[in-house]
Amino acid sequence: MLALRLARGASPSVQARRLLVTAASTGTALLLLCTFGYALGHPGAAVGSSLRLAWCAAPLAATAYLALAVARTDPATRPRRGLSAVGLGPARRAVFAAVSTAGASTAGALAALLLFLYLRGDLGFLPFAGGASELLAADRELPLAAILTLLALVPVTASGAAVLSLRPRTSVEPGTGAGGGSGRPVGRDPEDLLDDADLPPAAPATPAGLPWGIALLAAGLAVESYAGGPGPAPGLRLPGGLAGGSLSVLVGWALTAVGLALAGPGMTYLCGRALQAVRPGAVRLLAGRVLQREAHRIGRPLGVVCAVAAGAYAAATLYTGSEPDTGPLSVLGAGLVVGCAVAALALAAVEARQARSRTTAALLRQGAPAAALRAAALLRVAALCLLFGPLTWAVAALAAAPLDR
Repeated sequence: MLALRLARGASPSVQARRLLVTAASTGTALLLLCTFGYALGHPGAAVGSSLRLAWCAAPLAATAYLALAVARTDPATRPRRGLSAVGLGPARRAVFAAVSTAGASTAGALAALLLFLYLRGDLGFLPFAGGASELLAADRELPLAAILTLLALVPVTASGAAVLSLRPRTSVEPGTGAGGGSGRPVGRDPEDLLDDADLPPAAPATPAGLPWGIALLAAGLAVESYAGGPGPAPGLRLPGGLAGGSLSVLVGWALTAVGLALAGPGMTYLCGRALQAVRPGAVRLLAGRVLQREAHRIGRPLGVVCAVAAGAYAAATLYTGSEPDTGPLSVLGAGLVVGCAVAALALAAVEARQARSRTTAALLRQGAPAAALRAAALLRVAALCLLFGPLTWAVAALAAAPLDR
């Protein structure tokens, strides 16, 4: 009940973010239902139906990723004084995030069910002169168990991602524990750290995922190049006529995307260090320091957007001068992936701005000019564009080369 009251009493901006999750869940659930309707109406095309259903994993992952970004920026999930005293500690805050995420995504799934039934004509009238009846198997009865399973897939995935990411983490302090003392856990409730204002700020930690990201990126490009070489390869047609190629090419694409996401924080950190090199002034020093501090927060969404943009650029390059026969489901799935990636990056930027609000206020109180802060923000954006723009183009060009042969 406490979680529901907090969700109902949230500010309009928080409710708008939850509406984003609802909209993404509606699109993903509708995509799943339409894919199931196609499989129900085409019992002889089991392979094609299974492939269509498998490609729904990308929009489903994008929706869960957006739901996690919204849960992280929710004020009710952030540590504040007095929450532990009323029984809302780290574990309860993770449960609240799961409840609010499940509520928003369930509302989207129910909206998708109503839209699906409307398109099938089950609500008393058939729209679009029956144009969607063949795609959605309007002449067949829907199995209730399968529909409920597909509808539950989106809320369960989104709320599970929120719980796993926001769950409290504890560790044992070095030098304690077995043979070294009491084994006191270091992972305190972040609320207990709010009073440590007199401590000097810790140096930003270097993200550890850069080597793994570069390795996965190189492996993905190598797999794509090998699969696109001369010689026969098992064909695999993407739904909606988007592209055709071997399964190894698609595996290489997946490795490339994961590598970019893992390498994003490390590249953002190195970008901050580059800004502070060679006698930096106050603006460069501030911009670089902020990038280093926010590398963990905005680096991964930047990597995800970089991967999505590389895929879009490669698709545009492949179909230059031609018109691919893309269906409405393909457009819906691509729009969900792109929209969720961009929205998650925007939410990460909002979270980063909220995290440094106290630092910005302190600088203004000490006489720092507002123009210098704006110049530092513009410098951060320009530096990230100069780094991730050419990287996106290079990865897209290398990844599209095997598919164009």
